[in-house]
Amino acid sequence: MDKHATIHTQQMKIPLEDGGIIGDLTLTPDAQALVIFAHGSGSGRMSPRNRSVAQLLQRNGLGTLLVDLLTVDEQAIDEQTGELRFDIDLLCRRLGAAILWAGQNEQTKHLKIALYGASTGAAAALMVAAEHPDNVFAVVSRGGRTDLAGDSIANVKAPVLMIVGGDDRIVLDLNSITSASLRVEHNIEIIPNATHLFEEPGALERAAELTCQWLLGHL
Repeated sequence: MDKHATIHTQQMKIPLEDGGIIGDLTLTPDAQALVIFAHGSGSGRMSPRNRSVAQLLQRNGLGTLLVDLLTVDEQAIDEQTGELRFDIDLLCRRLGAAILWAGQNEQTKHLKIALYGASTGAAAALMVAAEHPDNVFAVVSRGGRTDLAGDSIANVKAPVLMIVGGDDRIVLDLNSITSASLRVEHNIEIIPNATHLFEEPGALERAAELTCQWLLGHL
């Protein structure tokens, strides 16, 4: 990316039949693609971890759309019950709506789309990639509950990178099962000594670097 390029962030509303969801769209004049973030497990577009990853992608010429997959009212319910964060079908529909919106928006309709999913959001990303094979060029999962994508895994056409902490044994085992079901180019990158939230020094930075390399390598 041109070091003098200006990075602009706009808050966008993605319309739904029952209201809308909010996303933060960040583009540079020379953006090569758009990475849509699918948050999960009670997280949202304000997640400091995902914003940190998004900033590295932006510096490398990739646009980002960090979107809340739940409406404001749904987020309030989920904070009390925790039920909607595991409603993968709901998250999948919302992420699909974001892809359709990006394909129609004047600022983004010319851009290729990649999906970046964390935790339960990774399952939604895989399901949506399977449903939109012509719209998604790559998928990245970070600490993802990829197992929740079910039978959709075998139908994914985009190359998939799964990033897992070396000490996140349960998710590592689940991602290994996913790997056996994928029929496309894929890889599991294990970050040594990292746990599920990648809070250890340098772990999240390494995850962001791997994400950037995978996406740029598949453009």
